[in-house]
Amino acid sequence: MLERFFPDEYMESTYSIDFEKLYEKGYRGIIFDIDNTLVPHGAPADERAEELFRRLKKIGFSCCLLSNNQYERVSSFNKNIQVSFIENAHKPGRKNYLKAMELMGTNLKNTVFIGDQLFTDVYGAKRTGMYNILVKPIHPKEEIQIVLKRKLEKIVLYFYRKELRRRKNS
Repeated sequence: MLERFFPDEYMESTYSIDFEKLYEKGYRGIIFDIDNTLVPHGAPADERAEELFRRLKKIGFSCCLLSNNQYERVSSFNKNIQVSFIENAHKPGRKNYLKAMELMGTNLKNTVFIGDQLFTDVYGAKRTGMYNILVKPIHPKEEIQIVLKRKLEKIVLYFYRKELRRRKNS
């Protein structure tokens, strides 16, 4: 039952992902959550985020930001990034994951989703049938509803790690 929330990969940080390797594997589109995936919650795009998107474009990726935040937050973050974006995305609903791929000209086989929350980001990507990478949140300061979800995420991640160990020992 909890498997529906298990990420395909779990990484320390967005910035530790080997994007060149993803490109070699055939991925051409990346959909990103913003808050606590690319920058701390509510922060503007910093030099590290801007450099990441320059690098991704140079590699050959199409990118799209998919956020449950409102237009003002997402458009201001995207000011120097300059990629497609969808605000007020209603994750984990499937509709805007599909719309993001349409904007990028990609499909389920060559698109990956990267986010920091299991119950919105990963679950939505899994429901859509998209490869996904969960990253650890950048900063611990979060809104109360997210803090409560993090407690539940710890339980799911416990069973996720247990399943990984079981597979490794089989």
